[in-house]
Amino acid sequence: MLRCGDARVGVAGTKGFGGGFAGRSAGEFGEPVMKEFVRHSRHCADGLRTALERLADEGCDARIALTHYSPGADTLAGEPLEIYPFLGSYLLAEAIDTAGADLAVHGHAHAGTEHGMTAGGVKVRNVAQPVIGRAFHVYHLPAREPVTAAARTDRAG
Repeated sequence: MLRCGDARVGVAGTKGFGGGFAGRSAGEFGEPVMKEFVRHSRHCADGLRTALERLADEGCDARIALTHYSPGADTLAGEPLEIYPFLGSYLLAEAIDTAGADLAVHGHAHAGTEHGMTAGGVKVRNVAQPVIGRAFHVYHLPAREPVTAAARTDRAG
């Protein structure tokens, strides 16, 4: 967690991994190597969810999910469809939507698109240098009320 003026900003990250997106994703079946591929993706996503939940418990005013692989297909537009499963996983988006975040940032899709969104409405930004065309980009996030563990439980029920 870091301070940005009066706001507490939390960043939770994972490299993430591939596996594809809803409707066209790898499953944990078949050959042992394929099962391990999917297990690794799930492990990365579970770690991200836990870290985002911890930031909520710490009372962050804004939470950012930082990954290398993409949490959604929106920001892959421009990449060959055949390689989408190797550029990200819907499991990352599920973790982000479940735990809550104000912004998800990733790279990896160098021929992709900057703007996307998870199914739960979290803004996703592909910040790969070839996509944004510069060394960095500044995003403005509105401060919001922190989400506590009790609020997450109420929302899930």
